[in-house]
Amino acid sequence: VQLQASGGGLVQAGGSLRLSCAASGRTFSSYDMAWFRQAPGKEREFVALISWSGDTTYVADSVKGRFTISRDNAKNTVYLQMNSLKSEDTAVYYCAASDRRFRTSSYEYDYWGQGTLVTVSS
Repeated sequence: VQLQASGGGLVQAGGSLRLSCAASGRTFSSYDMAWFRQAPGKEREFVALISWSGDTTYVADSVKGRFTISRDNAKNTVYLQMNSLKSEDTAVYYCAASDRRFRTSSYEYDYWGQGTLVTVSS
């Protein structure tokens, strides 16, 4: 599966953005999908995941209550709605796909998008 992330940009603290990740291939609905992010000088970290069916989601404590992950299997797309953004959310955001279930480690994901930059100004 090939992934294309979009929707990043510059936003003021407290603002919102919605990231999208479009997938090619007819097997999108069989993959768990996740978002990771990597800030300058830091390791890539888990942000959120959604099960293949969309009925289970999990988000990192650092974004709980502010970020929501969703998917539309008919459109082969996964989304990350980001509200109440903070300067510490500044990072390149990557979408990823895995045929393993409910994994939060980046090593468990086989397919990656190219990343989209989110910059939050304070």
